[in-house]
Amino acid sequence: MVTIHRAHGLRIVIFTDDHEPAHVHVFGDGHAKINLTGPDGGPELVWAEDMKRNELRRAMRIVNEERDAFLARWREIHG
Repeated sequence: MVTIHRAHGLRIVIFTDDHEPAHVHVFGDGHAKINLTGPDGGPELVWAEDMKRNELRRAMRIVNEERDAFLARWREIHG
């Protein structure tokens, strides 16, 4: 597990032994999985557990803003 970003009480990680499609896991009070490229080209929420609505909105905003950097990190880690 590699922490690739921390902001606003959230920790965003990529698991080194994870699978396609490219995605991140976001940890705060809860945990969410967000695909970096959804059907519309932007990030897509896969699932969330125990995250408050405002925390989830914050997570989606961060992933949307940092998406290109996160995709580059995914490629560095997974080839």
